[in-house]
Amino acid sequence: MELRELGGTGLRVSPVGFGASPLGNVFGDIPRDVARATVRRALDLGINFFDTSPYYGGTVSESVLGDCLRFAAVPRDSFVVATKCGRYKEGFDFSAARVTRSIDESLARLGLDYVDILHCHDIEFTNLDQIVNETIPALQKIKESGRPDLILSYCHYGINDTALLNSLPYLKSKGVGVISASPLAMGLLTDNGPPDWHPAPEQLKLACRAAAEHCRKKGKPITKLAMKYSLMSNEISTVLVGMNSPEQVEENVAAAVELSTSGIDEELLHEVEEILEHVKNLTWPSGIQQA
Repeated sequence: MELRELGGTGLRVSPVGFGASPLGNVFGDIPRDVARATVRRALDLGINFFDTSPYYGGTVSESVLGDCLRFAAVPRDSFVVATKCGRYKEGFDFSAARVTRSIDESLARLGLDYVDILHCHDIEFTNLDQIVNETIPALQKIKESGRPDLILSYCHYGINDTALLNSLPYLKSKGVGVISASPLAMGLLTDNGPPDWHPAPEQLKLACRAAAEHCRKKGKPITKLAMKYSLMSNEISTVLVGMNSPEQVEENVAAAVELSTSGIDEELLHEVEEILEHVKNLTWPSGIQQA
């Protein structure tokens, strides 16, 4: 896979990014040998971007990812690691003291001397004044320079929701790199459907179920179509998708390779977009109401 520039960070990342939340056993236990094989396969197939958080599995994801990268024994400059601060198993804490302590704890779990990216995790769940006046200055001290270089958005660039596109020109003009996560809309765009806790309105769930059934009748999984679609914009540097097996890694990389060589099934895409047209950009509330 050809690497993409990540805004003005100077980093180059694979278009498919490795979402490491499954390594925290968030979706079921993953044996350590399977986790190691999954990360190894990702590296072998050209994935160089790994995203984790102390929140995923209550710090387990960071620890397991660190173990897997050490086991792979590849040079540190051959991969990019992002982690997060502010959201933890015990709740939210975006205070300067906590986020400063958080990065040291994350580095210890990962077994790394540095991470390439540190995100504020789910800032919509706290007072944005604190983020601007306390959290970001603390992160700037950690970084020892400038300004926020990138953002991570989830569930807003996929077949059912392209709201992120409206912000891309502005973000590009500011040199801000864009990472998109959840190309399958947290399970909406899958054959199995979303988990019971999924916050989407029933109207959206039903429409996505109909779209998945349409693809299934044509013998073409909606997951591959959705993954390809999410990779189509070069303005989005990388698309994070959770992976818990070497087979999942291979499927996601295959989608990226197929997109670059043979494109996307335009007829099927048009049919799915028609099915989802009445719920286009329909989303769900997230976070707290800001003053």
